[in-house]
Amino acid sequence: MDLAYSPEEEAFRARLREWLAKTLPSLPPKPSPDDWPGRRAYDLGWQRTLYDAGYADVHWDASPTTRLIFLEETERAGAPYVGANFVGLLHAGPTIAAEGTAEQRARWLPPILRGEEVWCQGFSEPDAGSDLASLRTRARRDGDAYVVSGSKLWTSHAEVADWCELLVRTDGEAPKHRGISWLAMPMDAPGVTVRPLRTLAGSTEFAEMFLDDVRVPVANRVGAENDGWRVTMVTLSFERGTAFVGEVVACRRVLVEVAREARANGAWDDSGVRRRLGRLNAEFRALWRLTQWNVSEGEASGGVPGVGGSVFKLRYSRARQELYELAAEVLGPDALDLERGWVLDRLSSLSYTIAAGTSEIQRNIVGERILGLPKG
Repeated sequence: MDLAYSPEEEAFRARLREWLAKTLPSLPPKPSPDDWPGRRAYDLGWQRTLYDAGYADVHWDASPTTRLIFLEETERAGAPYVGANFVGLLHAGPTIAAEGTAEQRARWLPPILRGEEVWCQGFSEPDAGSDLASLRTRARRDGDAYVVSGSKLWTSHAEVADWCELLVRTDGEAPKHRGISWLAMPMDAPGVTVRPLRTLAGSTEFAEMFLDDVRVPVANRVGAENDGWRVTMVTLSFERGTAFVGEVVACRRVLVEVAREARANGAWDDSGVRRRLGRLNAEFRALWRLTQWNVSEGEASGGVPGVGGSVFKLRYSRARQELYELAAEVLGPDALDLERGWVLDRLSSLSYTIAAGTSEIQRNIVGERILGLPKG
């Protein structure tokens, strides 16, 4: 498997670097983390800037390798993160591009690319835990619409979203993995109630969502009725396969900064600290190579990442936690100061073994789908 970049890909990298160097200094200041309308406007504005420059389609119309280069270079340059556009660009958009009809692609993809609409993710539920397929939100067919009732938890960016990628149970008698459908639900539909949730770090990018007889057109179903679990696996393959690429680059940068801080404050004299820094450097280098391997595999399979993304997600989640645990040790008492860099990142890192599929679920996927071990 060739992990080298082609001359055309390196030319794309050079053009992108040049454009970022010219564009980033002219961006307006970022809004307050608590100003969600402001953050939505800022994130959509950045997406529109990418669209006008011809870089908006890298998340699904470009090759996986081009997508990898884009995420790597924008992170290295300190460009704005996708932010409120996360679900639309990295989850729902790629899923609709892969599984949607021509009409669905025409309706939903251009507004995401132009920075006009925000999506949220309505997958998790209060009683489902890590077993996503045990969801209870019901969708009853009524003519040309589904009538949806239930609740969702950890609904990313629901406060500012226009659309929700929603998993519902359309057949209560079918085995739990076979009675699920994937719907695109308008967030302004009557019966949708959103209540923000405050995280340990003090942010409110998640919410709980209550659905009371919400009517969703049947035309908004992506994939066949009761085939939503397969469609969901496509969504999750993108979430675990390429959505964390920029964060690996960011972690490698933070690791260098932690080493610099250790040299400055004397923590470098501890051989244990130096040993952990060296091991984490090797860990993130290996994760980057694994990312390239997964992208190369996705290139060969038509652009959809494979189950290798679960291997990446499993190890990356823990490596990120280890990085910020080490950063806290290097900071010493300053690790309790929420105004210091890395402190809030350390708090958010605690969620990574749960977000995008718990580590236990990832181990099951690796054991059953890669190693061929029996279920249960």
